Amino acid sequence: MPQVALVGYGRFGRALGTLLEAAELGYRAMDPVAEPPEPLRARSVPELLEGAELVVVAVPVPRMREVLLTLRPHLTPRHLVLDVGSVKVKPVEALTEVLGAQVPWVGTHPLFGPLSLAMAERPMRVVLCPNPLHPDAAPRARRFYEALGCEVIEQTPEGHDRVMARTHALTFFVAKGMVDSGSAVDVPFAPASFKALSRTIETVRMDAGHLFNAIQQENPFATEARGRLLAALQAIHRDLEALPSGVQAREAAGLSAPGLEPGPPEVREPREHIDQLDRELVELLARRAELARRQRRAQPPGNEPARKEALLAVRRAWARELGLEPQEVEALFRVVLDARG
Repeated sequence: MPQVALVGYGRFGRALGTLLEAAELGYRAMDPVAEPPEPLRARSVPELLEGAELVVVAVPVPRMREVLLTLRPHLTPRHLVLDVGSVKVKPVEALTEVLGAQVPWVGTHPLFGPLSLAMAERPMRVVLCPNPLHPDAAPRARRFYEALGCEVIEQTPEGHDRVMARTHALTFFVAKGMVDSGSAVDVPFAPASFKALSRTIETVRMDAGHLFNAIQQENPFATEARGRLLAALQAIHRDLEALPSGVQAREAAGLSAPGLEPGPPEVREPREHIDQLDRELVELLARRAELARRQRRAQPPGNEPARKEALLAVRRAWARELGLEPQEVEALFRVVLDARG
């Protein structure tokens, strides 16, 4: 695999660097603000690009064109330039304008962030927008991301941004609205439905809250998606306000919130629920194995037996809190620890 030049060493750039290191892909990085560590740092564009075939531009979308113009005099047809922006129409426009048919390029969007990487969440997916000006660029980009352990999904820039407007942008929009309204608080008696929303909000705040403006303003379809959501919420609000007053009157009218009428119940056997939980357990074990590998690489050798017994004591305490047999839970974790994924 080629040497990689990483332009931008912010939160995502640093996280991407951990993937490059895990895949044993050498790279240099350059960022005027968040300086990379000394062994990786390039002090000039020529130094950054020396020996590199792949150039990953990990800068905010509004800065994309400016950074590409800085890189352009030093790029050649042997380079492949990738962006990693959360929107694709505007970055692809900048790539087309600045690099055109002279330097190969592909627009990409890794659908994971620093938090999901830190938690070893899988699968890691990447959207790739094939470039008709450089037909060979997309296969090269695919090989790069697959070497990092990613699944690749091909999509047009417009198709990507339409999906992101209805998902990514609206998730951030709703999360910010709940935070600003004071609704996003953790209370001990919150129902499961709110707890699920609360986890989503916390993920947004921890992983990519700084992307809010870019996701809303740089996606050409975000305004329309927000408008549709607001119109639907306002219509629901009006319908609720129009309900007859009094419990008996409402029951007699037989009214319910539009769009929430119950459908036919889905009957599921306990075995199906168990299978679903077992699948989730296997996925969690895979994530735990990856985190354990990282810990072993980063943690100096020590008193392993003592560490193991301390860990097991904590797991026994968790078991007692949840009404499980501590010794059985300990036996399970001994198997997990001995597996050493």
